[in-house]
Amino acid sequence: MKKIFFLFFALSVLSISAYGQRQKLQNRPYADHKIFHLGFMVGMHTQDLVLTQSGHMNENGEVWFSEIPSYSPGFSVGIITDLYLNRFMNLRAIPTLHLGSKDFVFKEQGSGEEFKTGVRSNYITLPVQVKLAASRINNYRPYLSVGAYGSIEPTSRKNQPVLLKPYDYGIEIGVGCDFYLPYFKFCPELKFCIGLNEMLKKERPDKYSLALAKATQRMIVLSFNFE
Repeated sequence: MKKIFFLFFALSVLSISAYGQRQKLQNRPYADHKIFHLGFMVGMHTQDLVLTQSGHMNENGEVWFSEIPSYSPGFSVGIITDLYLNRFMNLRAIPTLHLGSKDFVFKEQGSGEEFKTGVRSNYITLPVQVKLAASRINNYRPYLSVGAYGSIEPTSRKNQPVLLKPYDYGIEIGVGCDFYLPYFKFCPELKFCIGLNEMLKKERPDKYSLALAKATQRMIVLSFNFE
């Protein structure tokens, strides 16, 4: 995660420092005037769950709790569809495939016994967002995006120690910058996705499932958009 934030920070610094460079020639001066255009994005992400412990004590007197101590990077790829609304606003839909996982650590409160497991989660998401852009400065234009998304996991596994629902929905907020190159726009973007759905399934009354009362999803996505 530190590397992801450092990379985005470096890109942001480069874009801000470039604002002061007054160029006489603008690349693709009418790129933002198109009523509709397409593009694609590739990037990486981390999946997380906000866990609420139940404090359940089983028949053996054990109390288990769980956490996700570290994040594993995943891969993201999607298609960008963009509709021009006005000079500063665009409506976008970006169907995206996220391939990733979550690593759980379960601990017994008294004995300290541990159980580690990974949950593979591959989501297809459909974010719909509004892109709010600042005025263009030469070949650079920062922006903010806000919106909502729905997601589904088409191949959820039923033999995992922790069962999660195959669908989610939530809100997302992103920041980025358009770089106008001679033949296309290159746009690094950092996006935060906040799930609103209760993701935990409680179909199996085992000690790991009963240790958790609630789980909601979070995701951080660093993407590179080509438009």
